[in-house]
Amino acid sequence: MNTTKFKISVSRRVIGISSVLAVLLALGGCGEKAAKGEEPAKQEAKEEKGQKLTAEEQALAGIKFEEVSSRTFEDSVSVTATIRPNQDRIAKIAPRVEGRIVSVSANLGDNVRAGQSLAIMDSLAIGEAQSALLRAQSSERVAQADFKRAESLSAEEIIPQKELLRSRGELERASAESRAASDRLRLLGGSASASGRAQSTFALTAPFAGTVIQKKATIGELGSPAEAVFTIADLSKVWIEANLTDDLLSKVKTGAAATVTVGAYPGERFSGRVAYIANVLDKDSRTIAARIEVPNKDGRLKPEMFATANIATGGQLEAISVPDGAILLLQGQPTVFVSEGGSFQPRAIETGEKISGRTVIKSGLKPKEQVVAAGAYALKARMLKSQIGDAH
Repeated sequence: MNTTKFKISVSRRVIGISSVLAVLLALGGCGEKAAKGEEPAKQEAKEEKGQKLTAEEQALAGIKFEEVSSRTFEDSVSVTATIRPNQDRIAKIAPRVEGRIVSVSANLGDNVRAGQSLAIMDSLAIGEAQSALLRAQSSERVAQADFKRAESLSAEEIIPQKELLRSRGELERASAESRAASDRLRLLGGSASASGRAQSTFALTAPFAGTVIQKKATIGELGSPAEAVFTIADLSKVWIEANLTDDLLSKVKTGAAATVTVGAYPGERFSGRVAYIANVLDKDSRTIAARIEVPNKDGRLKPEMFATANIATGGQLEAISVPDGAILLLQGQPTVFVSEGGSFQPRAIETGEKISGRTVIKSGLKPKEQVVAAGAYALKARMLKSQIGDAH
């Protein structure tokens, strides 16, 4: 009887333990399935990099598309350059003698005409030269009067012929001294006084019409021939100076058409031509200087501005390209946004030359793809904002 009870008790315990183990295994399996079920969702979230926008959001962001296709361009090379004044039409104006500045009538940026007075200076040397001229002119007048009297007396045979010849010689000597005094005054930068009295002041004048681009004139200071007081430049035509590398030298020719752009005037292009290519390589930069002449009637192109010059090579180029505004930098890599499956995916690209507001794409895009031509920066800002949110 006791043996039978013991067997029944052991059986019940075994059944109980088995039931517990079965429950635990079932719970473990469910947990494992649940864990396995979460992984695809997390993986899908991690793979989701693109930005999805409604039609209304796209309109607000100014997003516009362009289908990628191959286009034919006039082949050109793009180089960075600097705007310089036309060196053939620039003048540094300094007095020929030392003098003190007594008045200034021109300022930086003023447009002046040829012969216009820029400043008045006072010089002892000019005063002395004017005095010498007045003395020489006085002696000439006396000699002229003596010669006329001698001519009259000689005609009446009152004086001998040699007296007439002496008087003529005195007149010629006086006239030569007067001319020499006048020339000396002119060479010093002065002019004959209209009042008949010696004056020590003289004017600094513009040699041609242009713009004052440098001024060092201060009332009361001394000006000397060693330093320019004004610099005048004719900016109606400017020089665009660029440096060509070895690989571009064979493509660029004198007389080639060029288009210049500057950051100050987005979307505007200034036309010119290559006027000069140097014959000597710069040993430091290993480049060859080139000069493009561009008309600048309205004066908007300022000296020392940085510029980009596209120079035509005379050939044609067929390539995939996108508008310049479609390209932005992500982690230092040129990138565009491509429409894929209802979202905008960032796509790293390799860029080539810039031609007429477009950038050639060497790799990263295929024909028929839809690229964001406008509004790319709004997408970039939205993407960075979402990444910051995920990090928190």
